[in-house]
Amino acid sequence: MTKGAKAKKTAPDQPADPVADARVKLVEAAVPNVVFDGWSSETLERAIEDTGIDRQLAAMAFPRGGVDMALAFHALMDERLKEDLAGRDLSTMKIRERVTFCVRRRLELIDDERDAVRRGATLLSLPIYARDSAAAIWSTADIIWTACGDTADDYNWYTKRAILSSVYSATLLYWLGDTSEGSANTWAFLDRRIENVMQVERMKAAVNANPLTRMAFAPLNRALSMVRPPHARSRSWTGAQEPGVSGAGGGQPAEG
Repeated sequence: MTKGAKAKKTAPDQPADPVADARVKLVEAAVPNVVFDGWSSETLERAIEDTGIDRQLAAMAFPRGGVDMALAFHALMDERLKEDLAGRDLSTMKIRERVTFCVRRRLELIDDERDAVRRGATLLSLPIYARDSAAAIWSTADIIWTACGDTADDYNWYTKRAILSSVYSATLLYWLGDTSEGSANTWAFLDRRIENVMQVERMKAAVNANPLTRMAFAPLNRALSMVRPPHARSRSWTGAQEPGVSGAGGGQPAEG
């Protein structure tokens, strides 16, 4: 057997991306300890000790320490949502029902990690991390709209995600303080926020249906029609940010 053949035989035993693999293991090891020390350097240190992962590799995975761990946790939960929704048929639901269902599933998937979510939301609400937090929430909104079958190819691509980012952030914060059985109050709150959005959409439809207002807004609509969404990009859940989206919904806390 040639050396090349041996290399091909042993390659599958090695992770395709050692840094990403370390990131997964460290985040999972860190979650039980976040309740005590938050998303901090102490929590990262303990996760390194528990997993035995090389410190240099850990530093590559989380160059900023705890905040990068919190963002990776958020992205990991996004990935779980994506996997969950991929196995569901949402085509029988109305758009409103799809969005509501997806937001609810996102929160249900993190229900067992509420303490880690709370500590992450606290950390990422700091002004210094506003850019990171907004990008994380935008990613969640993008995953939901994609799962709902959004086909917008103009400025609506941006407005849909910006509005949903706001809805999700508000619902998340409400959910963190909700003590009702089965989070019933949170789901009612979510329904009200979605209804608010639908009122705006109905108003937009009425404006477009009126010849006078349609004429008045024609120049603006022509300008907006030239806005296009970014080209599709592959985004791993490793905490990488997409250029150009970090400004949307600034100040909204991601859950970590």
